[in-house]
Formats: sequence, structure tokens, C-alpha cells
Amino acid sequence: MAKELAEYIEKTDKLIKSKRVSEDDVKNHLVKIEFFQHERFIHLIVTMSFALFDVLFIFLSIMCCPLVFMIPVLTIFLFFYVIHYYKLENGVQYLYKQYDDMKKIVNSKRSIFNIFK
Repeated sequence: MAKELAEYIEKTDKLIKSKRVSEDDVKNHLVKIEFFQHERFIHLIVTMSFALFDVLFIFLSIMCCPLVFMIPVLTIFLFFYVIHYYKLENGVQYLYKQYDDMKKIVNSKRSIFNIFK
């Protein structure tokens, strides 16, 4: 998902630089933001679950020594989930900035056309 987000950001940056943004592009961008927000929320739940399981296994390993071997495994998974969530979070925040830039371009086009009416 992070790769798809990066590709979409790159494509949208090119569109913004060309200043050929239409109202449909802005609407489609909002839909993409919703999809990525949903993905980010799901990964937040998974990340928090792994963090909870990691802490739970740390406490349970005090009572049952064989569970100690699960702690590094869960910690490694947690580490990579945190990195992935970080990328999603920053990507979605950047999509908000792109949305603002796209709205500025569309509004400036609209104001130019209103002068000639």
C-alpha cells in the first residue's frame, strides 16, 4: 500500500506542476484520500494490536518462560508495522497538502473565467 500511495503522490505532483487540475481531479483526489485514510485506520488497529500483544507477552513471560521466545518475534513485527504506519500517515498528510494546492489551482481558473463573464 505504501508503494501505491507513493506512486499516486508522484502522479498527483506532476498534475499539480502542470497546473491542469480540473474539478473532477479534485473530486477523485478526495475519494483517494478516503481510501488511504481507511487503510491508515486499519493499520493503526493492527499496529496497536501488535503493541498490546507484545506487552502482554512480556508480562506473561514472567510466569511462563517458553513465552519469552515470542517477544522478539512480536517486537520485530511491531517495528515494521510502525514503519509502515508512519509512511501511510505522512503520505495521507501530504495528500491533504496536495488537495489544498489543487483547490487553489481550480479556484484561480474559476476566478479568471468569471472576469470574462
